[in-house]
Amino acid sequence: MTAEHVITKPVVAAVAAHAARGVAGVSRLEAGLAGLVGSVARTARQRIKGLDPAPTEGVRVRMDVGVRLEVDIVTTADDQAAAVGRAVQRAVARAVTNATGLAVVEVAVSILDIELS
Repeated sequence: MTAEHVITKPVVAAVAAHAARGVAGVSRLEAGLAGLVGSVARTARQRIKGLDPAPTEGVRVRMDVGVRLEVDIVTTADDQAAAVGRAVQRAVARAVTNATGLAVVEVAVSILDIELS
């Protein structure tokens, strides 16, 4: 008998969020309006079940042929925003593939704000 593993969107989002937060120049992840509504509903469901939800704010996941992620970040003014965005793309794709074995076909990064020091 073989074991079957199911990897859900919140798990992928948590891995992606952790990876994005670890990139130099990322101040924080920022949930847009759509992400905020989804996050509140998911957190409520998990708390009802007695689970402590992993932070996933600022990450949206679509899973079809491959994994497509949207990551919303706030950068620091000390780094080039475009370079930080590319670094987030690479870090998120690598982390999700390494942690889940799933193929990441797209990581779209939106820079919502730049924090002045």
